[in-house]
Amino acid sequence: MSYKLVHPIALICAFTWVGFVCAISFMEAWLKFRAMGVTLPIGLGIGRLVFNALNKVEWVLATAILVDLFWTRKLSLPLAYAALPLVILITQTAWLLPALDQRALLTLHGQNPGPSSLHFIYVAFEVIKVGALVLFGTKLVMPNTTEG
Repeated sequence: MSYKLVHPIALICAFTWVGFVCAISFMEAWLKFRAMGVTLPIGLGIGRLVFNALNKVEWVLATAILVDLFWTRKLSLPLAYAALPLVILITQTAWLLPALDQRALLTLHGQNPGPSSLHFIYVAFEVIKVGALVLFGTKLVMPNTTEG
């Protein structure tokens, strides 16, 4: 069985996106607080900077994916596979990251923002996004059924 790769840029970007999210959201985010000398204000400052940068990188990758999908004018898979990570990214950009940033700023200014489930929602979105991107990436490698 042979495979035909119709959207190589989208494939590269999908798995690069997975790598960024896994490295930052699932490793850096909690490891920085375990480093000796990293206080809560320092960790929050680093986190704000890193997650802002990650969000920009995610938008570049999402845009590259969409351009690649539409460039050939021949979609090799339903857009629904690309839609879920994009919807999550939009939600994170428009609502979740600003809300988390506001909580971090309150803490940095010596205030206690109180308990919140926003971090758990963020992690849940990241898990779903990674799963959706892996599914999307694997769907981009289509078996070529025209060869016999």
